[in-house]
Amino acid sequence: MEVSRNLYAILGVPSDATQDDIREAYRLAARRFHPDANPNEGADLQFRDIAAAYEILGNPQQRYAYDEAMRAVEADPAYFSVRVTPSRRVLSTLDEPQVLYLLLEIAPLRELARQKRPEVRLNLTLVLDHSKSMKGLRLDKLKIAAIQIIENLNSQDRLSIVSFSDRADVLIPAGAVEDKTALRAQVNMIRADGGTEIFHGLRAGIDECRKYLSDRYVNHVILLTDGRTFGDEERCLELAEKAAAEGIGISAMGIGEEWNDEFLDALASRTGGTSTYINSPTAVVRFLNERVRSLGDTLAERLKLSVAPDADVVLESVFKLQPNPQPLDITPQPIPLGSLEFNRTLTCLIQLQMPPSTRTGFRTVARLDVTGNILVAERQGYKAVSDISVEIADNPPPEDPPPAILDSLGKLTLYRIQEKAQQSLAQGNVVEATRRLENLATRLLASGQDELAQMAIIEARRVASTSVLSEEGRKTLKFGTRMLLALPEPEGDRE
Repeated sequence: MEVSRNLYAILGVPSDATQDDIREAYRLAARRFHPDANPNEGADLQFRDIAAAYEILGNPQQRYAYDEAMRAVEADPAYFSVRVTPSRRVLSTLDEPQVLYLLLEIAPLRELARQKRPEVRLNLTLVLDHSKSMKGLRLDKLKIAAIQIIENLNSQDRLSIVSFSDRADVLIPAGAVEDKTALRAQVNMIRADGGTEIFHGLRAGIDECRKYLSDRYVNHVILLTDGRTFGDEERCLELAEKAAAEGIGISAMGIGEEWNDEFLDALASRTGGTSTYINSPTAVVRFLNERVRSLGDTLAERLKLSVAPDADVVLESVFKLQPNPQPLDITPQPIPLGSLEFNRTLTCLIQLQMPPSTRTGFRTVARLDVTGNILVAERQGYKAVSDISVEIADNPPPEDPPPAILDSLGKLTLYRIQEKAQQSLAQGNVVEATRRLENLATRLLASGQDELAQMAIIEARRVASTSVLSEEGRKTLKFGTRMLLALPEPEGDRE
């Protein structure tokens, strides 16, 4: 009998529920999430789990066997918990749609962070651009970062390095990190040459990562490039989707101003990885080492989120706030979230559109399902579920959103302003783009972000006189306002 998942939690009943309770829970779930009643993709995914749980718990003999099997194994700790806070707990009756935000916090079990734990093993592949534009300080810093990563790994880890320009070379085939002198020598042999074709490098990197692909490892590819790739972006995204399905994450780092940020965002988002703008060669070392350090602190890998709104509720967006803020694609589901670290809470802001409400009383809104693999326990498919309800009232008392949501919405506004400025410019509306950039500068100054505000002022003047944004300014404002969204971590969150 399979006991890797808590079927009672999936069905939303206590373990001492009666058979009548179980039947009623399934009946209510079917009314909310059955594909015939709810067209949302997340609802379909979650109903499959609910139906599978009911198939066992709804049968007294199978339920008895499941309970016996559960008693025979050591009780699982709550490896991570899910807390969901709505922007309002009481909504007004309205004859038009209204927005509801949910702050999702996925928190690791603190006791696991404090106790001595086995080292997390990495299956890491670096895919490094060595095209002509990398010549000089960029390539020098890239080599330093790669060598530092080699020094910080051990023989339990698996490492491969692929260098690419208009073709790919497997510099270090996937294997144990043992002869570090030889590995360093291989890195020092990288020379700048050729153009930029990411597909070849990414394909070779994923192939190397596959050689040691295992649920016991954090399987991850880190791509660093300073140029645009032409004609192969769709093939790269298809590769990323296949990698995600196999359990390989991809993080993308762009250095300089010439690379395609929308492409690297999409590449990372499809696998639960992160995308980063590195604005100077000296920052390469810090960014690469920080990314590898965070991967080595992984509690749960291949974390995925399924959002099942009620049939009349619309899922509009999901934005990861912490760590590494970035917008997430809401289709297809489940949504890859990447890794959960031992000492850091993962937070997301979910935006829903609620339907017009004329009836008062409590109503369900959405069911959130978070699933991940617990590396230290070799526990696959660990799941936490949260079902959200709100009250509808005619004249609810004034209610301010929780401070964390209010803060996030204020910073999200800054990110949206720079997005709208770019959209206005793309539509040829120079006056509107300039106005939005000036508004952004004013708001950034008011929030104490003087350097970003100065960049917004410079770009507003540039747009007004030339009708174009500089690539440096555009990327600085995009990634700078994005990073403002990182929530301050609670005291003791990082140890």
